[in-house]
Amino acid sequence: MANSMHESPETRDHTPGHDLTTGSIPRHLLRFAMPMLIGNLLQISYGIINTIWVGNFLGEKALAAASNGFSVLFLLVGVGMGLTMATNILISQYYGAKNWPQLRRVVQSSTTLMMGAGFLALLIGEVAAPTLLGLMKTPPEAIGIAINYLRLFLLTLPCGFGFFLIASMLRGSGDSVTPLKFMAISVVVTTILDPVLMLWCKLGLNGTAISTLIAQTTALIALIIYLQRTRNLVAPDWLHLSLDWETTWLTIKIGIPSVVQQSLVSIGMLFVIGFVNLYGATAAAAFGVVSRIDQIAFFPAMTISMAVTTLTGQNIGAGKYHRVKDIFRWGVLFGCGITLLVSALAVTLPYPLLRMFTKDVPVISTGIGYLHIVGACYVLFAVIFVSNGIINGAGHTFMTTIISLVSLWVVRVPLAWFFTRTYHRVEGIWYAMAISFAASMVIGLGYYFSGRWRTAVIRPAPVLPEPALVETEVIEIVPPIAPTLDTCSEPE
Repeated sequence: MANSMHESPETRDHTPGHDLTTGSIPRHLLRFAMPMLIGNLLQISYGIINTIWVGNFLGEKALAAASNGFSVLFLLVGVGMGLTMATNILISQYYGAKNWPQLRRVVQSSTTLMMGAGFLALLIGEVAAPTLLGLMKTPPEAIGIAINYLRLFLLTLPCGFGFFLIASMLRGSGDSVTPLKFMAISVVVTTILDPVLMLWCKLGLNGTAISTLIAQTTALIALIIYLQRTRNLVAPDWLHLSLDWETTWLTIKIGIPSVVQQSLVSIGMLFVIGFVNLYGATAAAAFGVVSRIDQIAFFPAMTISMAVTTLTGQNIGAGKYHRVKDIFRWGVLFGCGITLLVSALAVTLPYPLLRMFTKDVPVISTGIGYLHIVGACYVLFAVIFVSNGIINGAGHTFMTTIISLVSLWVVRVPLAWFFTRTYHRVEGIWYAMAISFAASMVIGLGYYFSGRWRTAVIRPAPVLPEPALVETEVIEIVPPIAPTLDTCSEPE
């Protein structure tokens, strides 16, 4: 492992990623975000197709079961997403600082850590599945289907964690194209297998879980083989996996707030779905359908946020704090532009959108009410994701956790409970969600403009003075500087 860690990217890797610390920021954002956006659109397309199959051929009970089961799954997936975000932040900052030995330590330690986390999440999920679905007050007519579906789907967790990790490491090095190629393999395989296993093999809802397991396993194995053959900079050395304790502790220190944040989001959604379930299977089915439309709105903003996180990390690692302002400005512009379009379609054309998923009139009626209230607030999420992307890219994941904590547990869940008790209509829950979006945006913007995110989590390259004129594309050679675990103030 020692030799591989000290190799330069030129000797280790034929495709060492992309330096995002020089050149046009909007061009970097678009070039980096577009492959991820295409990948997310592929995932959304699969989700939409899957929901269409379930809604039109398996009915309301299956829709309600899938909605509740996926919410529990997302709670455990949040652990993997949080830890891989920490890996992405460290890879991007060390890449910006050109510190290749420390970057390799992150690769080796994160791989070992995520392998253990994936199997631990699987074990916990299998044991806790019935209890969690019961606590959510899953409709009695759907809970049996939901338990079987969830237990099968949980088997995808180890492969899912592995794919999250490798994709995050590649994106940290500026490569968002490679994860797209292998994600496309997974989506295509799943889309083909879904109707075959669900309808032809008569496996029902369980068929979707089995097809996802086969597809994710295939894509992960193919991606690992590809990285080894190309000797990629972030390819793990599988024969010498180990934990560098200082690097692992830094990863955990940055990752735990993200894990908590993702878990808070997931647990908050479990509570919200629990409130929705009080209104019966129709409301639960409607919530499952509109969640697919939410994905269409959220994924572009999430994609821009991931690009913003990597650009911020690399530029802070290189000491170029002055470029972060432009990253924020262009991120908001791109994110809001895309999200506004989706929001307009959701508010003005809710019936045809919902009609694709189900022909059940009460389900469609409930979904229309959701889109009129929540759909009008989609644009707020674009701003939330970009400001959080800056904060996360700087390594201040604890603050984004606080933002989620306030949004969910101080605003959304209490308001959903209050409106359920006083308004006695499911629309009260929709209003609680919309108000929580606004609260999250205000807090995130406040922290960004305060400048507190500028405190570094690793020792970056020397800070360059802000240019008086428009920055030109100049190739700068910044010597590697060994990182420390100590938080240091930004150099003046």
